[in-house]
Amino acid sequence: MVFVLENGHSHQAVPMVRKKRTGFPGGPDCSGPAEASSFAGHGMPQHPERAPMSQQHGGGRGRGWAPTNAQSSQQGGRGGGQYQSRGGQYQSRSGPSSEYQGRGGPQPRGGVPQQQYYGGRRGGSGMVGGRGDSVAAGPSRTAPELHQATQVYRQATQTTPFPSEPSSSQSAEVVYAQLEQQVQHLAIQGQGSTSQAIQPVGSSSKSLRFPLRPGKGSFGDKCIVKANHFFAELPDKDLHQYDVSITPEVTSRGVNRAVMAELVTLYRESHLGSRLPAYDGRKSLYTAGPLPFSSKNFEITLYDEEDGLGGQRRERLFKVVIKFAARADLHHLAMFLAGRQADAPQEALQVLDIVLRELPTARYSPVGRSFYSPNLGRRQQLGEGLESWRGFYQSIRPTQMGLSLNIDMSSTAFIEPLPVIDFVAQLLNKDISARPLSDADRVKIKKALRGVKVEVTHRGNMRRKYRISGLTSQATRELTFPVDDRGTMKSVVQYFQETYGFNIQHTTLPCLQVGNQQRPNYLPMEVCKIVEGQRYSKRLNEKQITALLKVTCQRPQERELDILQTVHHNAYYEDPYAQEFGIRIDERLASVEARILPAPWLKYHDTGREKDCLPRVGQWNMMNKKMVNGGRVSNWTCINFSRSVQDSAARGFCHELAVMCQVSGMDFALDPVLPPLTARPEHVERALKARYHDAMNVLKPQGKELDLLIVILPDNNGSLYGDLKRICETDLGLVSQCCLTKHVFKMSKQYLANVALKINVKVGGRNTVLMDALTRRIPLVSDRPTIIFGADVTHPHPGEDLSPSIAAVVASQDWPEVTKYAGLVSAQAHRQELIQDLFKVWHDPQRGTVTGGMIKELLISFKRATGQKPQRIIFYRDGVSEGQFYQVLLYELDAIRKACASLEPNYQPPVTFVVVQKRHHTRLFANNHNDQRSVDRSGNILPGTVVDSKICHPTEFDFYLCSHAGIQGTSRPAHYHVLWDENKFTADALQSLTNNLCYTYARCTRSVSIVPPAYYAHLAAFRARFYMEPDNSDSGSMVSGPAAGRGAPSSGPRSTRAQGNVAVRPLPALKENVKRVMFYC
Repeated sequence: MVFVLENGHSHQAVPMVRKKRTGFPGGPDCSGPAEASSFAGHGMPQHPERAPMSQQHGGGRGRGWAPTNAQSSQQGGRGGGQYQSRGGQYQSRSGPSSEYQGRGGPQPRGGVPQQQYYGGRRGGSGMVGGRGDSVAAGPSRTAPELHQATQVYRQATQTTPFPSEPSSSQSAEVVYAQLEQQVQHLAIQGQGSTSQAIQPVGSSSKSLRFPLRPGKGSFGDKCIVKANHFFAELPDKDLHQYDVSITPEVTSRGVNRAVMAELVTLYRESHLGSRLPAYDGRKSLYTAGPLPFSSKNFEITLYDEEDGLGGQRRERLFKVVIKFAARADLHHLAMFLAGRQADAPQEALQVLDIVLRELPTARYSPVGRSFYSPNLGRRQQLGEGLESWRGFYQSIRPTQMGLSLNIDMSSTAFIEPLPVIDFVAQLLNKDISARPLSDADRVKIKKALRGVKVEVTHRGNMRRKYRISGLTSQATRELTFPVDDRGTMKSVVQYFQETYGFNIQHTTLPCLQVGNQQRPNYLPMEVCKIVEGQRYSKRLNEKQITALLKVTCQRPQERELDILQTVHHNAYYEDPYAQEFGIRIDERLASVEARILPAPWLKYHDTGREKDCLPRVGQWNMMNKKMVNGGRVSNWTCINFSRSVQDSAARGFCHELAVMCQVSGMDFALDPVLPPLTARPEHVERALKARYHDAMNVLKPQGKELDLLIVILPDNNGSLYGDLKRICETDLGLVSQCCLTKHVFKMSKQYLANVALKINVKVGGRNTVLMDALTRRIPLVSDRPTIIFGADVTHPHPGEDLSPSIAAVVASQDWPEVTKYAGLVSAQAHRQELIQDLFKVWHDPQRGTVTGGMIKELLISFKRATGQKPQRIIFYRDGVSEGQFYQVLLYELDAIRKACASLEPNYQPPVTFVVVQKRHHTRLFANNHNDQRSVDRSGNILPGTVVDSKICHPTEFDFYLCSHAGIQGTSRPAHYHVLWDENKFTADALQSLTNNLCYTYARCTRSVSIVPPAYYAHLAAFRARFYMEPDNSDSGSMVSGPAAGRGAPSSGPRSTRAQGNVAVRPLPALKENVKRVMFYC
């Protein structure tokens, strides 16, 4: 039997959440090589640790709608003009690699939950059980309870005819008791570590029910689509769970599996009653029927493979105790699938998932919920010593059609099994023997190789394996070490010559340091080769992302074929584990009823030749149309940071852009305040401030402001873009539009028209509005003032262990149009998914108890903009995996309720809370790829395709909506899951609203793949990364230029929020005039 070292997949060791269950299968929630945003970002620098209490938000003592003078919180977004949205896709491409996901796929509540990760302490007021000020400060108020609003409350809201002051009947007070308790159960454990598991919500959450499906939708043209879900027949076996303890304890699942595999080989017939158990790699073993004992001890010996032939192989003895724990009840799973039970029985689903993962885990390299192998498709070089491996994702899910096995294709990056010398040469892209390494080279090598497993090649067949812990600071020729107790020193070069007869050639390179820091071993790079099968879990660069996308981008027909071949190749009917447990998998794609929702009519300005427009197949253009509300730009100027763009070219480009803005319907001055200025990228701060002051010297005497800065950037601009946005938005109070050099020279009309769209919303205009909004025909939006929120949290890239997560919330600021969105951002603890600053309470020495936070500020802002209080709230929440649904709803709905109550007694507008998921693995295919009427130009299903049957949740209110036309690859539909609904949406009303909103995205004339408020929140969070102060350490981040000047600190609590041992500093405050517009577009 072979004893295998840790398998090098860089899984984090995390505290396991255990009820009666034991560890969950699958790795961390972020299984992809990079966040989705990493390729939307176009080379955005990432900064490590920043830090507390995130943005300060406007607050007010007691209640009331008047904003206080506390500086409000931040807004943010991703890109300037050069980052055109590529057709408005949420992820730049229709369907990049399935593994291409930052936060990992959604983990089924009704499938198998993976470990959820939460970082750091959640201090900050407003958090029950957090470290900040108590929520109870100030006038006390019970929190709203969280079962669906009671009948009394429903009647109260229904029988009051559109009240101008939405009163909440006494039941809203009664309806208020239980949530406070439930939030108390959200204890976050292990506060010192940066990756923590949230404990399951306490028993009180059993009273929390997500809304049942209010019937299926019927609106739209009916059709059939195919889904990558395969029906799984529920076994009728008697499933048993056993606890496993292995001593000495090891963290590697690979070793645990090797121990159990040896145990089964030796004792299956004699001691295990011929059963073939399934093992989760940690603490649980499952069998189809009882074992012939309730508890038994075994001793297992493994042999270390490392010394190969020749040497004495190392033995390791393990003691294994197998003890009966529980029976897994499949009856409840059958009841749940039939819709007769509300809660998904996690244990039964987990067993089935583990059973179906046993064989592929032995055959392939498991990563999260996916399996990879060099034999599942051609390896492709990604550059800098990386290659892509093909693989497949597999997850068992409860659906309306019964149990379903979701299979999808995926690819991810692995480290090429090269000699270390070759890897380093590729990494640095130069001949490393020519000259000594620079400090920057050493940092890059150290970061790339730390934690990587290598095998030595200088000892013939003895291929001993080691894990790299660092690099030596000295060159190999300078290294010596003691060879005996008397302190006799010998050089590494001499030792290798005398002991192995090996002459070290590259003596100027550092050695690899392996083993622990106390007793380091030195290995020259040239005697080491990287071990195959190690996934690269850090952030990919732009070129690598592009190469990976090329590999993973498959047209729908090819992807469907690959999925079918994978299912056939996996041969579940021959899988001994599936046979043992009686699981049968259908090898045909599920056929699903779908509907195609019509595109909405869009309103443009009456002075244009076309006053309205009906998009065709998810797209339209601005020809013969004028923006419905053109913004005004009276005073603007241009700075050119590109060496290759001459002054005359910059002037010509700016003039053409100004003309396009005019033609599109803006009131745009053709001449700048000052002629274009050419500046060097390294002088960005000096140039921006000098030009701004020059312009203000001209404008201030006339009582005018600078409305817009146009910026020309080099095509490869490193940190320049982020620095520029930070200085403009947090220091100068200036909106800017960036344009890349290549577009300045090309100057295509389509590009200029797209940039004009972005400029218009940045200066407060509107591009288009839904006709149904103007004619007041949108159900549950047009009848009374309604605010639509979007919220998202973006986490740092893998490898950045200290950077904070960024939360962003946007909210509509116009009604009935619902197209303008103001956005706020805040930094919070590393990998914390719950948005900490939705509602805050703190003590101010002058003003006493003060309340604030993102929701309150946006509600006040809506009232100021429309003159009315919102009487409905629709909250689209992006980026939540299914294992986090309860926690996010309990915490964030409570914050919404408290924010409303802090404005006015009994102010509780009904809330609908919808989670938006893009990081799932369901794909929809046309029933007939050759039928041109059922596909778009890319071969994907038509925009507006909605599915709410068969592959959806057995009882809850969810649906898949493909709202966009594909560009390349396979479209990924968005999955919408309603967690709370006091507005009582019908399926048709919510599906149509969501689809129609997707046509109002400001940055392009296409419908987009997720609802715009969620998309804007994503952009806002992304922009805020640029506001964090640069960090010059080598801890994993690229570094932007020197920190720019900051705006005045906000009032409100400045205490630092603890994040592990590190404080999360607030982001610099946005200037007020920037906050009022959609500057993040």
